[in-house]
Amino acid sequence: MPFRPSCRVGPSISQSLRVTNLQQSERQITPTLLVGVDFGLPFFDGQLEELGLLAQTAGLTPVARLTCKRKAPDAALFIGSGKADEIRQLATQLGVQEILFDQSLSPAQQRNLERHLELPVNDRTLLILQIFAQRARSHEGKLQVELARLQYLSTRLVRRWSHLERQSGGIGMRGGPGETQIELDRRMIGDSIKRIKERLVKVKRQRQTQRRQRDRRDAFNISLVGYTNAGKSTLFNALVKARVYAADQLFATLDTTTRQLYLGELGRVVSLSDTVGFIRDLPHGLVNAFQATLQEAVDADLLLHVVDFSSPNHVEQIAEVQRVLSEIGAADIPQVLIFNKLDQIEPALRPTVLQDTYDLAGVPTPRVFLSAQTGDGLPLLRQMLVEKIQGSSTELLLLPDFHASHEADASFGTMEPK
Repeated sequence: MPFRPSCRVGPSISQSLRVTNLQQSERQITPTLLVGVDFGLPFFDGQLEELGLLAQTAGLTPVARLTCKRKAPDAALFIGSGKADEIRQLATQLGVQEILFDQSLSPAQQRNLERHLELPVNDRTLLILQIFAQRARSHEGKLQVELARLQYLSTRLVRRWSHLERQSGGIGMRGGPGETQIELDRRMIGDSIKRIKERLVKVKRQRQTQRRQRDRRDAFNISLVGYTNAGKSTLFNALVKARVYAADQLFATLDTTTRQLYLGELGRVVSLSDTVGFIRDLPHGLVNAFQATLQEAVDADLLLHVVDFSSPNHVEQIAEVQRVLSEIGAADIPQVLIFNKLDQIEPALRPTVLQDTYDLAGVPTPRVFLSAQTGDGLPLLRQMLVEKIQGSSTELLLLPDFHASHEADASFGTMEPK
């Protein structure tokens, strides 16, 4: 009799998810089963779709997704032994080589599942860490990712060394006789974490020096923040005519880039920074590790909160960005909401009011609708920036013709930093 799982098995991810251009198709050779457990929280389907995009970004090949409903996680196997048996049979049928859970697993749960399923088991946290490790380009970014990875690994040092005798101490082993393998690993990881933190302190001092130099120039500092793949880098390039890497990928940008934007109407230069994107359940270790990078947002005079208006989950994504901003101490910085990707909205559904206010946690916040890709709405955003810097209040602006706002604006230009 064929196996019939009681959990709901979704279609092939290649059919249900849009394909992301990873430029690394040769790495997509690991058939992966996605597992999501519905604990009755909202936006569950969107979360599992996002997990599929994360898996593709990491170079995995999701072949199916399986969902289960539970009231609470099982302490040992997270999903219980019965569901674990079903996953094992389904994985065998599909030729799966890795199991990926949407929720974070405890070290014990991960270890127990790997023993039960006889397959590698990873969770959302580790997946995001792997993506960050792949995407980090700058020295600072690599340091921050390595710090987060080591901090995560330090919590996963379980006793997998039972086949080894206690170490004899030997030459070069500071711990002396009787130090177990796990104790050696813990000490080595601790030493590495200490060294990386010391190097990041130097990086932080360098950034503080750069910010003091900007402050002496009386520069108005603007930072782009938002959920990953909301279009921050595309908007950054459109505003300052730069060529920062931008792609329809999750976490295409990890390193902060700062350029000077010349506002002709004011006759002054402002500083514009592109920052790393946020995501639901962003590992706490990553938030801590990226403090030096995220400090650009904390020290900003104005935050341009970029939102993917075409995403059905954009309201949830706004809330998640606000949560992270609060965590890093940037919740009280003035914001402008940028509802981006308007070109991906059906023409009949596009708003005729392209500038209004949005209730952001009870605070009326200026909002502008635009498309960073096509340029529609950019002059309106620039006008809003001028008004914000001047301290003027913005009024409701009716623009019934969406494309009428897409025009050249010679009063704005860019100046490369010297």
